[in-house]
Amino acid sequence: MHNDSMETLLLRHYGSTAPTPPRLEQQLIASVRHEVVLRQQQEYTAARIRAYRMSRRRVIKLVAMGSAGFGMLLSYPRTGS
Repeated sequence: MHNDSMETLLLRHYGSTAPTPPRLEQQLIASVRHEVVLRQQQEYTAARIRAYRMSRRRVIKLVAMGSAGFGMLLSYPRTGS
């Protein structure tokens, strides 16, 4: 998706003479508020992870589990193309 402005996208979709979609402003406001809440949750989670102290043993275990899972994904047979 290109970095088109909202006005450009609306003009492209509806044309210059079409009316504004009903409740567009309310839907945009709700969408922005939802994105803000998601961003706050992500920042909170990241802050908690940064503040959480882990032992070396726990870190090695997590890295090993992640590597094993990643290895399984790489070895999974692909279909299609």
